[in-house]
Amino acid sequence: MEAQLRMGIIGGGPGSFIGDVHIKAASFDNLAELVCGAFSTSQAKSVQSGELYRLNPERVYASYAEMFQKEAALPPEKRPHFFIIATPNHLHYEPAMLAMKAGFHVACDKPVAISSIQAKEIARTAAETNRAFLLTHHAAGYPAVMEARAMLASHQLGKIRKILVEYPQGWLSQPVEKAGNKQAKWRLDPGQSGMAGCIADIGSHAFNLLEFMTGLQVQSVCADLTSFVPGRTLDDDGSILLRLSKDAKGMMNASQILVGEGNDLNIRIYGETGAIEWHQEIPGQLILRYPDKPTQILNMGVNTANHTITGHKYARLPTGHPEGLYEAFASVYRSFMGNIRKIEIGENPAKPDYPSVNEGIREMLFIEAAVRSSEKGTGWTYLE
Repeated sequence: MEAQLRMGIIGGGPGSFIGDVHIKAASFDNLAELVCGAFSTSQAKSVQSGELYRLNPERVYASYAEMFQKEAALPPEKRPHFFIIATPNHLHYEPAMLAMKAGFHVACDKPVAISSIQAKEIARTAAETNRAFLLTHHAAGYPAVMEARAMLASHQLGKIRKILVEYPQGWLSQPVEKAGNKQAKWRLDPGQSGMAGCIADIGSHAFNLLEFMTGLQVQSVCADLTSFVPGRTLDDDGSILLRLSKDAKGMMNASQILVGEGNDLNIRIYGETGAIEWHQEIPGQLILRYPDKPTQILNMGVNTANHTITGHKYARLPTGHPEGLYEAFASVYRSFMGNIRKIEIGENPAKPDYPSVNEGIREMLFIEAAVRSSEKGTGWTYLE
């Protein structure tokens, strides 16, 4: 195959934060280059972004449907291998389906769709078309998260009893959607975000981190979702009790109205013989606690000896050099692109070590159950 894969993007136009993150992260290891994009439904804005990324003007579009049609007709040596979907939630399902049916692999922002029905249809299409699918929960790319996952898979903390997972933010503590903040406006609009606000936006990250790291599955929830800021239709805060497989219990707090908070996605896992803790705002460290010896802090890095081969595999820099959001995104893209290469040469892809379409189904079942539980106001609701 070619030295680089070729990629396109839907969304990520002027003012987009996450679109630029995707493009830079996917290009991080020089494994892919951006060749086309439908950055906005406005042709002028799409052209503006195309100029920023120095694309051929003929490969800049205002319609993703037109882009798929024209790009699929190009010779194999020019055609994109995969597309990034970096749009509001309601524009995940159709582009993903069209892209895969046109022969392209897909990297999609979370949540994968706005319903579990749509998520299951995406999964069926990915299987039928033999397309690789990446759900871009970036936390899976942090070396410390992968290290913790390996430790828990080998039962180093004994049977897991309790999990506390949090995602505190404060950027929606005021009605910024009424002051022209586009990112806030679409996230709080049921027509674009779907049935949930905070729980779909950041609760999905917390949910995926819990299941990805521990290997356990949330079976039922008791949720209290709230819209604290007057006038909001969707939740900006959520507190959720969790019942998990293997008799574990958990709690999730996800909120976007906690004044002064940034992006401290974090998790604490308590087993019979030890505990582990990780914070996104200090992503290169794992904290280990035991009942009979001092607390340990494991620092990730390519040159450290206090973690396993897993930590070395995903680390990029020597200990003490901080790795962050871009590197984490880049790591999940690197694994995803490895599977694309296998598929393109007729080999069987490796079992994904990144969130994929099945995780997308799980998060939609969780969001739906949380909303149903909160609306009922009492009792437990199963993921189904």
